[in-house]
Amino acid sequence: MSPVKTAKLACISPQEIESKLEAAGILPTAQRIAVCRYVLCEADHPTAEQVKAWADRNFPKISLATVYNTLNTLVAAGLLKELKLPHSDGVIYDGVTESHHHFLDEKTGEVFDIPADSIQIDARLGKGFQVSGMELLIRGTRK
Repeated sequence: MSPVKTAKLACISPQEIESKLEAAGILPTAQRIAVCRYVLCEADHPTAEQVKAWADRNFPKISLATVYNTLNTLVAAGLLKELKLPHSDGVIYDGVTESHHHFLDEKTGEVFDIPADSIQIDARLGKGFQVSGMELLIRGTRK
């Protein structure tokens, strides 16, 4: 199976986002719902700056601090994953929280999802280690 861009066609409604936030113990403010909808439904591995740029165009008056606080809250609640990739000093956010891997196109900086079951790794770490999860980053160029 080849790396894919995350499908964003079928998105959850604002009411479903509100329910998810409430279930995670997060107050569902309009700003949080808007940021959550963008990151989960429209964006593909965005940075906080990209979320802020979107907010400036679509939901004015959200500060960069609010964007960062909202993203951190969503990560802490398990609704987003935070990824720190070697090609950047920054962080990208991933709306796909189930186990999967990533392909980084070193030419464009694009990040593609790779389904976890498409890669097999036999990690032989010894008796002193217990693996709770694994995330693999494959780097190269997309042709």
